[in-house]
Amino acid sequence: MTAREVLIITGMSGAGRSTVANALEDLGYYVVDNLPPIMLRQLVDVVPAASEQLQRLAIVVDVRGGVLFDDAMRLIETLRTEMPMTVVYLEASDATLVRRFEQVRRPHPLQGDGTILDGIRTERARLAGIRDLADVLLDTSDINVHELTTRVRDRFSRGEEGEVRLTVLSFGFKYGTPPDADLIADMRFLPNPFWQPELKAHTGLDDAVRDYVLAQEGATEFADAYLVALQPVLAGYARENKRYAVLGIGCTGGKHRSVAMSEHLAARLADAGVSVTVQHRDLGRE
Repeated sequence: MTAREVLIITGMSGAGRSTVANALEDLGYYVVDNLPPIMLRQLVDVVPAASEQLQRLAIVVDVRGGVLFDDAMRLIETLRTEMPMTVVYLEASDATLVRRFEQVRRPHPLQGDGTILDGIRTERARLAGIRDLADVLLDTSDINVHELTTRVRDRFSRGEEGEVRLTVLSFGFKYGTPPDADLIADMRFLPNPFWQPELKAHTGLDDAVRDYVLAQEGATEFADAYLVALQPVLAGYARENKRYAVLGIGCTGGKHRSVAMSEHLAARLADAGVSVTVQHRDLGRE
């Protein structure tokens, strides 16, 4: 059994291989970076049998493999006669690559005792053969990492992967705001069910608490307005290639109001076609 889709990512050091690998991972590919070439065939054969989710495989191959890189090139030529395989080659101008290495203050992997430019020219000569094999050539000289990510998404996305995946996270302010939240909304403007004896022991997951919270003045108005406000935000995240976002919904203890509103917002977002999950960080702490 072979992988349904295999991408080989290679090209010049500093041209954006890591950016492409990250973008592909966000699109659902199983990405392997700097795999020893001797293991290439085993990975291609084994991964599909291991999991249905791993049948989109992207393998990053770079010149640091030395003589092993030549072995990888020969193996790629063989494998592409046996299965669908796309070779993606990244390149950039010498001046661009020199500037990038100088910005990060790192030597080129092949410069040895020479200059960065010496390393670039050695690498370009060594990669000439695999460049000729490439199905996709990406010149990154005049684009930034965000533009490169967009190009990868446009070329390899199957559609749904380009959407933002949203986590709606309830929390209690008294335990601190979630450090990974991109957006935070405060439910403390609503009356607290904690002060209702029949509701105190229950949580926002219970119907009685949910109905109480959503019946309060301003609750549904907030939800309606906030969902409208989220639409351009999520669309903007997608344009900027931000694929994951966390929406924090807080109340005092993270037990009643924030939980009920998180569930309500998440359900409506899901109905609108947003990929959404719900987590309740502080539920059970009281």
